[in-house]
Amino acid sequence: MTGLRARQKADRSRRIIQAAADLFREQGFDATRIEDIAARAEVSEGTAYNYFQTKGDLLVAIVSREVEEVLQAGKALMAAPPRSVQDGLDALCAVYFDHSLVYLSKGMWRQAMAFSISAPDTPFGRRYTELDGLLRGQVCDLIATMQARGLVRVGLDVAALGEVVFNNLNMMFIEFTKSDLSVAALKQAVSRQNAPLARLMAVP
Repeated sequence: MTGLRARQKADRSRRIIQAAADLFREQGFDATRIEDIAARAEVSEGTAYNYFQTKGDLLVAIVSREVEEVLQAGKALMAAPPRSVQDGLDALCAVYFDHSLVYLSKGMWRQAMAFSISAPDTPFGRRYTELDGLLRGQVCDLIATMQARGLVRVGLDVAALGEVVFNNLNMMFIEFTKSDLSVAALKQAVSRQNAPLARLMAVP
């Protein structure tokens, strides 16, 4: 019975999160009520509040799902990275960008970013910062992996380089959420910016 209850609880949580993601996209974060989400998820309003006390809690759950899936896709890439530094950086950035609008719209991302900046010491703010750190760490790990495979020059500070690459792609993603820039154009711009760094890092 314990296993069944756990599966039922996980299913309810998944349905609530999916309902919230759909409604935030359809009618906007501010216009969506918890009771709307409960109705879409086919649970009682009380059940929805038992799982998520605020819409902010739901938003961070959606962001968490997004980033966790992206990290898994990144791990698959890291297991067999491309044979050039430029291709490796571009491929990992593409994993992040291609998945970025699966659960969240640009407006939802802006809302999440605003929450993380305005309330950094809340559970939401801390979780958002943690997720950013996991993505940054994966970029650093990719460069370290390419260095171990003889693609990146020995002696370079791969952690610092990974932070530079991540900070740039993160800033470009912020600009993407604020504009009508397409994912394809975003990837092209970041690839162009990665190019000089990749040349500096690559073994001649």
